[in-house]
Amino acid sequence: MILDLFRLDGKVAIVTGAGRGIGAASALALAECGADVVIASRTQSDLDHVAEQVAKTGRRAVSVAGDLADLDVVRSLVSLAQNEFGRLDVVVNNAGGAIPLPFFDTTPEYLEEAFHFNVSTAHALNLAAVPLILEQGGGSIINVSSVMGRVSGRGYAAYGTVKAALSHYTRLTSKDLAPRIRVNAIAAGSTATSALEIVTTTPELKSMMEGLTPLHRIADPEEIAAAVLYLASPAGAFLTGKVLEVDGGGDIPTLDFGLPDL
Repeated sequence: MILDLFRLDGKVAIVTGAGRGIGAASALALAECGADVVIASRTQSDLDHVAEQVAKTGRRAVSVAGDLADLDVVRSLVSLAQNEFGRLDVVVNNAGGAIPLPFFDTTPEYLEEAFHFNVSTAHALNLAAVPLILEQGGGSIINVSSVMGRVSGRGYAAYGTVKAALSHYTRLTSKDLAPRIRVNAIAAGSTATSALEIVTTTPELKSMMEGLTPLHRIADPEEIAAAVLYLASPAGAFLTGKVLEVDGGGDIPTLDFGLPDL
């Protein structure tokens, strides 16, 4: 059956930023389809909740609470996967983000910090993970990027730039790692995560975002997780170097900060 192509029985995945939102939904989706997971985020209580949900699927989750901007913490996830499960098949680089700022507030230091958190950490994890993935004959890497990596709007100089970098990093590394490891990305649109809580709980802002999205709503984290599952599983076996645009059809920023002309 076609649904069998979405199974990940006996596989092991690492998911960063897995305490809430897209990362938590992705970890649970992978577990529901048969994978054990290594999950990481800053807050242990969030990870404990996700691990409990994973356990209900019959799979196992091991967690690391730490600062994922710390490259040593990121690299440790691969050792944990090897020690706990003896293999690694899937990496989901979901940790990232940067607060939009006006142009003059976007300092070089802030831009470098955003690049480190969104791109360098993903590369560090991939560098550590690839040898272990190759031991299994191959696998899949998924980088969670953003629609802002391809559209433009005021205030997004740092966030949009680093997400564009992550998307093109995906295309470039897919060539480096073909044919045994597939590398793809998801350009996610506005999604109802804790990062957008102030927006989704403010009627005016929520209405703005919905109105600027052709499907007239904000994504649920499970909808992004479904794309992660597709790219991780045999169902996506003929995709590499692609950026899936899971964005409700949007081609402009859905949040306008109203920044004036200089």
